[in-house]
Amino acid sequence: MFGGMQMTTSVDTASVRAAYEDVRSDSTDTQWAVFKFDGSRIACADTGSDFDKFKEHFSENERAFGYMRIQTGDEMSKRQKFIFITWIGPSVNILQRAKMSTDKAVMKNIVPNFAIELQLDQISEIDLKYFVEELNKAGGANYGTGIRDN
Repeated sequence: MFGGMQMTTSVDTASVRAAYEDVRSDSTDTQWAVFKFDGSRIACADTGSDFDKFKEHFSENERAFGYMRIQTGDEMSKRQKFIFITWIGPSVNILQRAKMSTDKAVMKNIVPNFAIELQLDQISEIDLKYFVEELNKAGGANYGTGIRDN
C-alpha cells in the first residue's frame, strides 16, 4: 500500500455492463459511454449520442475509458463498428499511469467486443474523423471512395 492508497481497482460492473449494452443496442440512440474512476472504483460516468459531450469528459489530469459506436461503410454496406478507448491525460501521475494496463484488462472483461482499441493522451486525438480513419485502416475494405490508401 502506498500511503494508505487503495491499490486494487474495483468496477461497478452493473453500471458498466448496462452502458455497454446500451451502446451496442440498435434500439437506442446511445452512441457512446464514458467510464471514470471514482476513487479506485470504475463506473459509468455518462452515455449519450452527441460527440462534443463525449469529448468534454476527458481532461488533462484524469484517466478514463470510452466505448463508442461508429457507423462505417456506405449506402451499400452500412456497418456498426465499436471502439474501445483508453484515456490517460498528459498530467496523470506515474503511479496511476502504471496501473492503467491492469485497469484496462479488468474493463475488457466487461467490455469485450470492439473492432479497434485506441490509447490516447492528447485531447486533439479525441476526434471523430481520426476514429473513423483508424477504423477504416483496421477494417480493410473501404467501399464508396474508389481510392485505396495503404
